[in-house]
Amino acid sequence: MRPLVEPPPSLRCKCGGELRLKLIETAGIFRKQREIYVCTDCSRERTFFADQNPYVSPTIFGLR
Repeated sequence: MRPLVEPPPSLRCKCGGELRLKLIETAGIFRKQREIYVCTDCSRERTFFADQNPYVSPTIFGLR
């Protein structure tokens, strides 16, 4: 069995809870995608913008 590790600080909420991925959608600008994370403790949402991976089929996330 794999040992459990703490998530990186970027995936921590202000309250100290862990952020978990909720939704990935296209942002519509410069091939960006919006990733929405939700805190497991306080249910606060946090949004990050990231570049889309050109090597992954867009049908995986329903972006077509």
